[in-house]
Amino acid sequence: MSTSIYLVLDMENDLVHADGANYKAAYAEQVEARRIVPNTRAAIDKARAAGLRIGFVRVGFSPDYRECPPNSPIFSAARTRGVFQLGTWGTQTHPDLGQQAGDFDIVKHRVSPFYATSLEAILRAQGTTRIYCSGVSTNAVVQAMVREGHDRDFEMVLLEDCCCAPSAEEHANAVQGLKRFCQLSSSREVAFS
Repeated sequence: MSTSIYLVLDMENDLVHADGANYKAAYAEQVEARRIVPNTRAAIDKARAAGLRIGFVRVGFSPDYRECPPNSPIFSAARTRGVFQLGTWGTQTHPDLGQQAGDFDIVKHRVSPFYATSLEAILRAQGTTRIYCSGVSTNAVVQAMVREGHDRDFEMVLLEDCCCAPSAEEHANAVQGLKRFCQLSSSREVAFS
């Protein structure tokens, strides 16, 4: 088995599905313009064919939102808007991405995929040395993943065409800042190994 994994970040219905609660307000234009869902599915299929493990990282909170930080500018409205509630359609991975039994499923309660999750323990137990990643949004979860993965001594590869932010400018700025911490690739160019 490969020592690499492809982590798909926050590609859940509330954020990237046309019927998602936050889709139109935050990401619709960029998800559609950049073809984020089909590009990500192509990358997932390519990674599976190369023998990589696949992991899906999702943000979510208990039905009573006990983990939801009340002072967070990005999460504090989740409770009143009824988004990111675990066990609902909104926190399920977008159906077009083809999540399979055996794929890792990591639930987080903050921006970082590492903070208070099982992610690092899973990666270490699997002997992972390289992380390919992508998701929504580039300037939040993707940025946290790349920087924190780098600082935990993982080789980081970002699939840039499988990422977006609320605007093209925010995406470009985030990618520019991440170049120091990862290798940039795309769903078409990547040679998973």
